[in-house]
Amino acid sequence: MLKKAKKSAKKTVKKVGPKLEPVKKIEPLDTITSVLAALKNLATQETLDGMAQYGIPSDKAWGVAMGDIQKLAKRVGRNHAMAASLWETGVYEARLMSAFVEEPDRVTPAQMNRWCRDFDNWAVVDTLCFKLFDQTPHAYAAVERWAEAKPEFEKRAAFALLAALALHDKETTDDKFLHLLPLIEKAATDPRNFVKKGVSWALRAIGSRKSSYLRKAAMNLAMSLAEAEDEDSRWVGKDVVRDLQKKTGKPNK
Repeated sequence: MLKKAKKSAKKTVKKVGPKLEPVKKIEPLDTITSVLAALKNLATQETLDGMAQYGIPSDKAWGVAMGDIQKLAKRVGRNHAMAASLWETGVYEARLMSAFVEEPDRVTPAQMNRWCRDFDNWAVVDTLCFKLFDQTPHAYAAVERWAEAKPEFEKRAAFALLAALALHDKETTDDKFLHLLPLIEKAATDPRNFVKKGVSWALRAIGSRKSSYLRKAAMNLAMSLAEAEDEDSRWVGKDVVRDLQKKTGKPNK
């Protein structure tokens, strides 16, 4: 009887708990081929189609969202050689990703100049300046160099980088930014859309720093530009005055 009872009890025992899914194998991202394959796998037609409305050319793009690019870059980690390989592909998303993979302390002025000459759209310019170049010790010198450039996106890079520095560098003295205001005044006459928007951005960023002296200097320059004979200078000036007044909540006196 005892043996039969044990057998009966065994039959009524049921396994409980969730069914375990097989562990997915995570492919290593240690070669440019594996990284590009992972990047392309994140592409969607919807993202690619949406780029046009932001003025981003899609002939060298796959259609990967910025958030996905950043997540993939975290998996790859900082890697100077990988960043160079990503840049050399010429693929839009790969170049964006290089900003998050590159090691800032290994970036040289020559590399910055070389990549700057490759700039062909505002999104790559702004991402590289805002997420990489402003972290290098060569940033301020690059601003002065690129402000004299002729190509539209190279020149935008000067002022996108200046904006990034004004917003991110909390240690630099007012004098450094005051020294660069004449570059803004000179470039404000440039009629090209991406340049003048970059110029406006840089002056607004300087005027937003926690320095009453810089805020006043930026507003004075903006008001002077707003009254200039040159149409493009007036556009920049009015854009900055409007933005700075909105932030302070009152008109400049």
